[in-house]
Amino acid sequence: MLRLRARPVPPAAPEPGDVLAEAEALTVRLGAREVLAGVGVRVRAGEVLALVGPNGAGKSTLLSALAADLPPISGTVRIHGRPASAWSAPELALRRAVLPQSASLSFPFTVEEVVRMGRAPWAAARPEDDEAAVAGAMAATEVTRFAARPFSALSGGERARVALARVLAQSTSLLLLDEPTAALDLRHQELVLRLCRARAHAGDAVVVVLHDLGLAAAYAHRVAVLRAGRVAADGPPREVFSRALLSEVYEQPVEVFPHPRTGAVLVLPEREAAPSD
Repeated sequence: MLRLRARPVPPAAPEPGDVLAEAEALTVRLGAREVLAGVGVRVRAGEVLALVGPNGAGKSTLLSALAADLPPISGTVRIHGRPASAWSAPELALRRAVLPQSASLSFPFTVEEVVRMGRAPWAAARPEDDEAAVAGAMAATEVTRFAARPFSALSGGERARVALARVLAQSTSLLLLDEPTAALDLRHQELVLRLCRARAHAGDAVVVVLHDLGLAAAYAHRVAVLRAGRVAADGPPREVFSRALLSEVYEQPVEVFPHPRTGAVLVLPEREAAPSD
């Protein structure tokens, strides 16, 4: 007898402050190396959480674990209040969307086709929303004008924006973005972080891995500073970004001071004065 698989049920819209993902006493090992050790972090609806820290600190690993893409050796990951392992793949796809560090495709898909891939989880749930979601995601990331171009013909920054559009089109309440600004110019870095804030303002939860501490300070509601696989600090940028902590974590003296106009935290490496001509 053939049994039809039940359609996954879309989640209800979260309330502000709801914990949409959390890691508790999380330990992850890659090969022989322990990359995360006893990490705990919560991701709440209505906020942007930036994961920052030096290379190899465990930022991308933590993001992958929160996405349920990387199993821990101990500890727990919960998504929408349930252990990640309790969700099926189709159910997870309706609850979280993941942007990896890089995107590559072997087939000559167009930009619009790539963005439409984000709608796959909704094929059995709300396909009537596809057109608006795809068009909105492309407009938000400014890729509409080259919708018909092959993805393989794009520049690195254009590919990054198309990959983000796919994630936005997925229309989940939990966005997990790994270095979304790495390949972007100044204008589009700001665009992407404004989109993150807008999604949080609309009630979603956004986790973003960033190397630019200035962007993290300007746009994140909270930052988690990772060092050697542990969370060294977690809180609002104004409270967490201190000269002492960042200089120690990055093993590089830094200066931390308020922006003269906005008061936002600025972080710069400590440098000697430029020689005069």
